[in-house]
Amino acid sequence: MLPISSSLILLFIIVIYLLMSINILAEYERGVIFRLGKLLPLPKGPGVVLVFAPIDRMVRVSLRTVVMDVPPQDVITRDNVSVKVNAVVYFRVMDPRRAIVEVESYHYATSQLAQTTLRSVLGQVELDDLLSERERLNHQLQIQLDQHTDPWGIKVSSVEVKHVDLPPDMQRAMARQAEAEREKRAKIIHAAGELEASEKLSQAAVVIAKEPVAITLRYLQTLTEIASEKNSTIVFPLPIEMMHLLKQVTGIETKP
Repeated sequence: MLPISSSLILLFIIVIYLLMSINILAEYERGVIFRLGKLLPLPKGPGVVLVFAPIDRMVRVSLRTVVMDVPPQDVITRDNVSVKVNAVVYFRVMDPRRAIVEVESYHYATSQLAQTTLRSVLGQVELDDLLSERERLNHQLQIQLDQHTDPWGIKVSSVEVKHVDLPPDMQRAMARQAEAEREKRAKIIHAAGELEASEKLSQAAVVIAKEPVAITLRYLQTLTEIASEKNSTIVFPLPIEMMHLLKQVTGIETKP
């Protein structure tokens, strides 16, 4: 009876060991397995993966895109303006083996590299470019980060500068500059209107010089506009030209 009991115990231990060796990886996961300290050629998964401890050791790696927030960095721009800039980095693991073997912690390494690259790239541009050329700077940051993380098997898909925190005195200076620009445009528009009006008045003067009666008609039109409110009494002399105009219209000679 003793050999049979020993066989059952051994079989039970083997079954428990096999059950404990079963690992299930999701669709977005891969398993990097080290067997006796040596890296296996291909990552395992998804699905059921057998890991025979303590011979094997498996490291799970997610292939999903990671969204990493870069904390605010103190940046001195090319024109010596101190600002705080934060950004967000989108990356994913393309080669799980290199992400585990080539770097100790690819999350931490990518975060530190993003911070230093952010300070380095933005420190080479002026404040106006930092505020107005976000798309170009984002593309430049993405290229530099992707070049540095490529040996780790990581692909940086996008970098976005989220916020630029300006000092209060710089905000006031920019507000004054914007107000001065608006006043400048207003004066230019006003001057252009005056120029156009003077040209039209010059053309009108030429017409009036040819037809003296036109000034009388304009005079009467002005009186009509003044009297439209009906809240004032207007006393005006009758011009000599008006008599000539009435004579031409009615044919009756009017004596002054």
